[in-house]
Order: sequence, then C-alpha cells, then structure tokens
Amino acid sequence: MFIPLHDANSLKHIRLQYVTIGLIIANVLMFFLTAFGTEQATTAVAYGLGYIPSVAFGYAELPPELVFLPEDMTYVSYAFLHGDIFHLGGNMLFLWVFGDNVEDALGHVKFLIFYLLCAVAGALFHGMLAPDSQVPLIGASGAIAGVVSAYLILHPRVKIWILAFGRIPLRIPAFIALALWILFQFAMFLAGGEEQISWACHIGGIVAGALLVLVLRNRDVPLFDRQIVTPRAVVVEQPSAVRPVRAEPAPRWGRQ
Repeated sequence: MFIPLHDANSLKHIRLQYVTIGLIIANVLMFFLTAFGTEQATTAVAYGLGYIPSVAFGYAELPPELVFLPEDMTYVSYAFLHGDIFHLGGNMLFLWVFGDNVEDALGHVKFLIFYLLCAVAGALFHGMLAPDSQVPLIGASGAIAGVVSAYLILHPRVKIWILAFGRIPLRIPAFIALALWILFQFAMFLAGGEEQISWACHIGGIVAGALLVLVLRNRDVPLFDRQIVTPRAVVVEQPSAVRPVRAEPAPRWGRQ
C-alpha cells in the first residue's frame, strides 16, 4: 500500500533508540542464520521456531527432532523469522521509521515488553481463528502492526515521507497514511484476503498496540500530539517605587 521513508519526529526522552536497533539487528541476524540453508533445513526451522496453532492448542505434536523450544516460546520466536528478504525488509523499514518514537514514548524496557506482547497478541488471535492449522506462522508483522497503531495514537499530525503505491513520493500527515493502512488490514481480514498473509495476526497486533500504548507510555507523554502545558512561575511586576512625601515640620516662629 505504501512504503515509509522518513518522519521528521525527533526524540524527546531518550538519546538513542537502542531497543529498536537491537530488534532490527536480531531479525537480520536470524534471517541470515536460517534462510540460506537447504530447503529441508529452512523448513525445519519454520516448524521448530514458527507458531503452529494446532501444536500450541494441543491438537497436534511436532516430531521430537523439530522441537527446538518449549511451545509457549513460539508465541515470540515466530516474530524473528522471515520468508524472504522482501518480507524482512518491509517489516524492518516500518520498525526503523516508527519504532524509535514509540520507544521514546514508552522507554527502553517498556518498549521491548510492548513489542513482544504485540507479537504474542498477533499469534494468539491468528491461532484462535484457526486452532487446527498446521501451517507455521512466521514474521514480525504482528509486532510491527502494534508499533504502527501506537504511533498513530501518539503522533497523528507528524508529517512523514512515503512512497505511495511503491513509487509516488508524498509528504503527508501520519494519520492519513497509517489510518488507511490499518483500515486496509481490517478490510483484507474481513474479505479473507491472500491466504499466505495472516491478516488476523495483523489485527491482533493493531489492537494490542493501541491498548498497550495507553497503559505503558510515560506519564508526561501526551496522546494525539497534544501539548502538555506546564504552568510557568509568573513574576508579578511590582509598581515602581513611589517616594513618600514627607511632612515637613511646621516652621517655628520666634516669639515676638
């Protein structure tokens, strides 16, 4: 729908978005560690680290040789796997453009918790709608969807540069691009869009992000770009000093 390029939105509470950078590095490293093996190896990784609803809900079991983590951990681990370089690049670009300001609003630790919980929510909603599915879910899209909805609530009026339809450069308020993106996710979910994309995972992340940002943001961070007006100490100007008029003593007259 669109490709985000840049937002003119400086950090206000942190010096460096090192959690956002760390998440991008972790995703890129995981991709290069898992995506270039044999087809059998990449399939094993997808089944071992991806989220499989039927396994998570106890309707099926993985072969022992594919069990890399406790099943509950796959609610998070799936979000660090990607199918190809375009899948990875799109998610990481969204995280790079929008993640820093959400991290700025929440703080480092709470942003990491926020990101992981959005990933969990995406997987959970996907699994609830297809509990018997044996197809692994992979990708950071659920967590990224949460970041997008949080950014929309925090900074709807910030101007962002995008490539509309992948080719038209535009500088528009964030609420136009991001609200349309979110509406598109819901439309595709209701219409039963492409089968290879879990629109349910996106919806789970969007809803989780919108709710969590209300709870986890720092107290001095406003919503919807509202300004917090701090009362200033008002100095009341004193009137200029008035020199009092002295009553001069009455002249003494000598006795006649």
